[in-house]
Amino acid sequence: MLGLFISAFISSTIAPGGSEAVLAYLVNNQQYAVTNLVLVATIGNTLGALTTWWLGMWAAKKYPAENLLTEKQRKSLHTLRHWGSWALLFSWLPVVGDGLCFAGGWLKLSLISSLLAIFIGKALRYIAVAYAFI
Repeated sequence: MLGLFISAFISSTIAPGGSEAVLAYLVNNQQYAVTNLVLVATIGNTLGALTTWWLGMWAAKKYPAENLLTEKQRKSLHTLRHWGSWALLFSWLPVVGDGLCFAGGWLKLSLISSLLAIFIGKALRYIAVAYAFI
């Protein structure tokens, strides 16, 4: 299960990973309880996303959005600001999810709300993956 945690953590940062494949393999192997596997994957993936969120918050201190972004990019940030932490429910999406987490930190969205939205979104994704391989 440590391998699943590490894979899930890495998959949720900027680095590519395949935590869904690891989860599917372990679910199919039936060595561990599915709920434990989903929980380990969700926690690892959530912590990876929070790392990206924190990097966004750190970047905002040195590079304010208003000074760096094009008009289109500022409009995208405005949309994210409008939806707030709820937009982070989609942090599980490939490519886009990492950007959402980074932008959430950059916009200094509430840490607790961001954590909750990220956790829920990622849990639902891993539940769907696990269910497909039961």
